[in-house]
Amino acid sequence: MSTIIEPFRIKSVEPIFFTTKEQRAVVLEKAFYNPFLIRADDVMIDLLTDSGTNAMSSAQWAGIMIGDESYAGSNSFFHFEKAVQDITGMPIIIPTHQGRASEKILFSIIGGKGKYIVSNTLFDTTRANIEFSGAEGIDLLCPEGKIPSVPAPFKGNMDVEALEKFIIEKGAVNIPLCMVTVTNNSGGGQPVSMQNIRDVKQICGRYGITLFIDACRFAENCYFIKLREKEFANTPIPAIVRELFSYADGCTMSAKKDAIANIGGFIALRDEDLALKCRNLLIITEGFPTYGGLAGRDLEAISIGLYEVMDEHYLQYRIRSIEYLTEKLIAEGVPVMQPAGGHAVYIDAKVFLPHIPSHQYPGQALVGALYREGGIRSVEIGSLMFGKYDDEGQLIPAMMELVRLAIPRRVYTQSHIDYVAEIIIKVYREREKIKGLKITYESPTLRHFTAKLEEIS
Repeated sequence: MSTIIEPFRIKSVEPIFFTTKEQRAVVLEKAFYNPFLIRADDVMIDLLTDSGTNAMSSAQWAGIMIGDESYAGSNSFFHFEKAVQDITGMPIIIPTHQGRASEKILFSIIGGKGKYIVSNTLFDTTRANIEFSGAEGIDLLCPEGKIPSVPAPFKGNMDVEALEKFIIEKGAVNIPLCMVTVTNNSGGGQPVSMQNIRDVKQICGRYGITLFIDACRFAENCYFIKLREKEFANTPIPAIVRELFSYADGCTMSAKKDAIANIGGFIALRDEDLALKCRNLLIITEGFPTYGGLAGRDLEAISIGLYEVMDEHYLQYRIRSIEYLTEKLIAEGVPVMQPAGGHAVYIDAKVFLPHIPSHQYPGQALVGALYREGGIRSVEIGSLMFGKYDDEGQLIPAMMELVRLAIPRRVYTQSHIDYVAEIIIKVYREREKIKGLKITYESPTLRHFTAKLEEIS
C-alpha cells in the first residue's frame, strides 16, 4: 500500500511543553490520578477526547471572520440551517452550544420516571441526561461488540432481537425513543451498519417508537459503511449520509466531533410539535432559536466543517491513522479493541492489567501510567465512568474496562502517533508495576469528571 498522506498542509502551529517523568508523577498525584484535573500545559500529547479539540481549516477560519452576530435571524444561522438540512434531510434545525445541551432539552421533554430510552450504547452525558429526567437508559449492544479481541465489521450494531424482546417486555408505551449512536463511542468507536439501522427502524416503526441518531461521528460511520457493506462500495459519502439519516425521526449532534469545530451542536427534527417544545426550552436555557447559545462565527465554522468532513480523502486519512496506531500495538501484543474504530484506539485494560480487579479501576490506573511515562492524556471508559453500586454499596462493574486514546482531527502527525505507540508498548512491558486505585471523592453524577483517587499500596 502506498503511503496515505495527510490531505492538508499545516498553516499554524502551537507549542508542546515538554516535562520529565518526575515532574509528571507530581502532577498526577496533585490531580488525584484524574486526567480531567491536569492542566493542559502539563500534557504533551492530549488524547483525552476528540470533542472540540480539532484543528479548523483555513475556510472555517475565513467563515469565522464573516460571522453575523445579530441576536435574531443572523445570516450565519441560515447558512448553518441549510447545511444541516442538506446533510440530514431533516427540515427543522435547532442549534445548541454542544451535544449535551441537545440531549438535556430532548430528554427533559420525552424522558421521565418509568420510561426507558434504548440504544446500542449510550455515552456518558447522554445517559446522565436520561437518568436526570428520571428515565432509564438501556444498552442493547450486539454480542460481538462485547468482545474487544475478536474482529467483526460492525461491532457497534444494536442487538435487534434483544430490542424487540425488550419492547414486548416493557411495553412500547414506556419507550418514547430509541437512539442509535454512530459510531458507537462507548463500544470502542465501532461502526453501525446501514442494514442494522434499517432493521432497528423497522422494529421501531412496528411499535410506534421514535428513532433518533446520535450523529456525533456520522461521517466516520458512513465511511465504514462504504468500506464494509458491498451495497455502498461505489456510493458517494454524502449519499450514504442522506440514506442513514432518512431512517431517523430526528438526531442530536455534538458539532465538536464530525463538524470539525471547537464548539456547537444541534437537534434536527421532522416533528413540528416536538420542535415547538424543544424551542421553548431552548429559549429558557440556551438562547434564541437562531443562535442557540452559539456565536454567529461558530455557526459559520460548523456549516463549513460539515461539508469538509465528508471528503473521502480526509476520511481515508482519518480512518487509516487510527488503524496505523492499532496495528503497531497489536504487533507488540498490546490488547486493543479490534478492528480499529473511527476516532480512537481503545486498550482493553482488563487484559492489559489482569492483576488489578475492576473495583480498583484498571482503566484509570492505566490512564495514570501512560501520563506518567510519556505525558499522554487519555480517558477511562470502564467502571469509573459507567460503574454503579448495588444496595450494599458494592461496585457493579462496567461491561468492559477500556482506555480510549481519542485522536483530535487534523492535529497530530505520524511522528506524534509513533511516540504514543512507543510509550504504550513500554508501559505494557512494565505493566506489573502499575497499582490499582481507590476513590476518595466522587460526585453523584458523571463522577469521572471530578473524582479524586489515590493509589493502593
